Amino acid sequence: MTEKMPATPETADSGHDDIGADPSLLIVDDDAPFLRRLARAMETRGFQVETAESVAEGIARSKARPPKYAVVDLRLTDGNGLDVIEQIRQRREDTRIIVLTGYGNIATAVTAVKLGALDYLAKPADADEIFSALTQRPGERAELPENPMSADRVRWEHIQRVYEMCERNVSETARRLNMHRRTLQRILAKRAPK
Repeated sequence: MTEKMPATPETADSGHDDIGADPSLLIVDDDAPFLRRLARAMETRGFQVETAESVAEGIARSKARPPKYAVVDLRLTDGNGLDVIEQIRQRREDTRIIVLTGYGNIATAVTAVKLGALDYLAKPADADEIFSALTQRPGERAELPENPMSADRVRWEHIQRVYEMCERNVSETARRLNMHRRTLQRILAKRAPK
């Protein structure tokens, strides 16, 4: 999957006024090139950026210096980004957290929001979208998507929701969905349909 490049410094607006007094931003993503590009793009917008490439590193950084803003990828090589969100919330209640993932699904989005995430963006997301989500004012609404979900996507979302409700237990999810366990594992291993 090709990801959009974050806007360059020439195209980036100076969003210093929107950020507030504390510009600390933690970005947790295991895609190193994307992480570097996004970090640079957010620095040009006025953030003081710290980066982490794993759940363990994200938790360590959030313990050492709880950020005012955070962008956290859900699927990391050593675990789930939801663990990082929980740790940030334990140390700072006012952190504005955006969940970023290439495996977008409604069930995980709901879980992330319950844990305190402000918004949920599917990759590829560019720096402008992420900046807008981080600095969105209370009561502002994100624009509705132009294209509604396909039937395959709705089915996939339902499976993901049941999987989350079963605390990511494949056997229990398969039982509740009346589906063979191997079939469910194949579905869970694939990316979300368009």
